[in-house]
Amino acid sequence: MGIVRGCEQCGISFTPRREHARFCSADCRIAWNRENKADPVADISALNWSITAMQEVTDRLPKATAWDQPRAFAMISESVWWVTIVDATLVRYHPETYDRLLCEQNPSDRMIIDETLGGLRFVRNQMGRDVDHVDFIRPPGGLGGRVADWNWNGQAEPACEALSPDGREWELERYRAYQARLAGHSVGETFERAVAFLNLAATGASQVSGSGSR
Repeated sequence: MGIVRGCEQCGISFTPRREHARFCSADCRIAWNRENKADPVADISALNWSITAMQEVTDRLPKATAWDQPRAFAMISESVWWVTIVDATLVRYHPETYDRLLCEQNPSDRMIIDETLGGLRFVRNQMGRDVDHVDFIRPPGGLGGRVADWNWNGQAEPACEALSPDGREWELERYRAYQARLAGHSVGETFERAVAFLNLAATGASQVSGSGSR
């Protein structure tokens, strides 16, 4: 049986397409936002600020060398944090734009982008459970070289007994995405792909909100 939850606006049961979906339809999401006095200008301003922070930290990776390994680990962890913050903001507040732009990609690119972002959510969650970032990332060999060339390690399936059945299903889906799109690949490749799509989605969200506020 799939995951089922109640819409926060109308109360109808629905099967969410994404982990944090709160509404059964775009109409219910819009109605809830209107009733709760959502401020689209403030929303876009916060999104743009997060996009800027994400861009700044991920732009450092191709330029940074790995002589100082603790600093390199910290840069990668910070990049994971900001990418997943922007991703979560877009999924939560601009799902129609996010899904439309994802669906406009060709099928193979769509799957790669979706699984790349899912894999980064897995990294964020596991690091939040005190899993050492050293377990996730390794230099390609020796000291030096670019931080962007470090690789993601393959991971054993996580223990999910403490999670609810729904939470376990979502976490294992993220784990499979990590194994498919991050493990064995460079961090530079991963962040380049994720940031390119999130910038596209944020631009689309700004355009929609701008036209709606006039």
